[in-house]
Amino acid sequence: TPAGTGSGPGVGMDCCVIPLRHGGLSLVQTTDFFYPLVEDPYMMGRIACANVLSDLYAMGITECDNMLMLLSVSQKMNEKDRERVMPLMIRGFRDAAEEGGTSVTGGQTVINPWIIVGGVASVVCQPNEFIMPDGAVPGDVLVLTKPLGTQVAVNAHQWLDQPERWNKIKLVITKEEVKEAYQEAMFSMATLNRTAAGLMHKFQAHAATDVTGFGLLGHANNLAAQQRNEVAFVIHNLPILAKMAAISKACGNLFNLVQGTSAETSGGLLVCLPREQAAKFCSEMKSQSGNAGGQGPAGGAWIIGIVEKGDRRARIIDKPRIIEVPPRGSQAANQDNNSPAPSPNLS
Repeated sequence: TPAGTGSGPGVGMDCCVIPLRHGGLSLVQTTDFFYPLVEDPYMMGRIACANVLSDLYAMGITECDNMLMLLSVSQKMNEKDRERVMPLMIRGFRDAAEEGGTSVTGGQTVINPWIIVGGVASVVCQPNEFIMPDGAVPGDVLVLTKPLGTQVAVNAHQWLDQPERWNKIKLVITKEEVKEAYQEAMFSMATLNRTAAGLMHKFQAHAATDVTGFGLLGHANNLAAQQRNEVAFVIHNLPILAKMAAISKACGNLFNLVQGTSAETSGGLLVCLPREQAAKFCSEMKSQSGNAGGQGPAGGAWIIGIVEKGDRRARIIDKPRIIEVPPRGSQAANQDNNSPAPSPNLS
C-alpha cells in the first residue's frame, strides 16, 4: 500500500519512515483495512492482521512494537450474529499479531453498512533494521514468496452457488478442486511474511514490496519506479495456485491473472536479490515454511524474473511460464516436497 499522499519522503513506499529526535531511531508505521473476503471470521481476522504487518515485512522489518485494530460492525447484522462473528475476527487478528511477536493494545469499533477489518502497525527501529526499497541493480533476480491467484480462488468458491458463473468454469475445474484452492488461498493469505523479511537481511536484498491490490505487475511497476538506478524488471515465471490460470482464461480473462493485474490480498513479498543469493533465499524459505507447520509443501519462494538496465518499469514477457502450485496436503504437493527423490538405500 502506498504510504501517504502528495509528495515528500516515503511516498510510494509500503510504510512511512519518520526520523525521531532521539539518537538515530526512526518510527515506522503502516495502516491497512479491507472488507471480508472469506467466510470464516477467525481466518478473516488473521488475514487482516497479516496484511497490515506485511508492509513492515516488505521493508525487511521483522519486529513490530504495537498494533491497533480497526473494526466496523455491519448494521445489517442482528445482535446474535454480531456476538458470534466479531469476537472470532478479533481473536484471529490477535492470534496473528502474537505470531508476529507483537500485541494489539487498542483500536476503534464503529457501526457501518459494511464489515471492515484492519489496523495499524508501529515500530521504532535503527537504520540497520530496515531495507530501503530503492537499491536494485542490473543482474539482480526477482523472487516472489507466495503464489498468485487468491482473488480468483475466492471468487470461484463464491461461484459454487451461482449456476450461471459456475457453468463458465466447470469445464476446467471440479468443485472439490475449487474448495481445495479456496482453503489454500485462505492459508496463504493468513501466513505472515515474517520469515521472508528476516531472510532479506541474511541474503542482502536490494529492494522489496508486498503484492496486494494492484496485482504483481502493478506493485512491480511501483517498486521499479522507486529505484535509484535506471533499471527495469522483467518477469518470466508466474507461480499460480493450481488451476487458477485456467479459471481466469475460462472467464475471458475477467481477472487478468496471467497479465499480472489481478488483485491479491495479503500476497507475498516481491524481492530483488543479488543473483548469487536468490536460489539460497528460495531454498531457505521452503525449508523454514515446512518446519514452521506454516505453508508446508506450498510454501517457499520462486525466482520469477530479472533486473536489467532500463526505464524504471516492469513488464511480463509475452508467454510467461505458469508454475502450477498445488494445495498443501495434496498428492502433487507431497511429491513436490520430496523432490529431488532420495537416493535408494543400497545397504
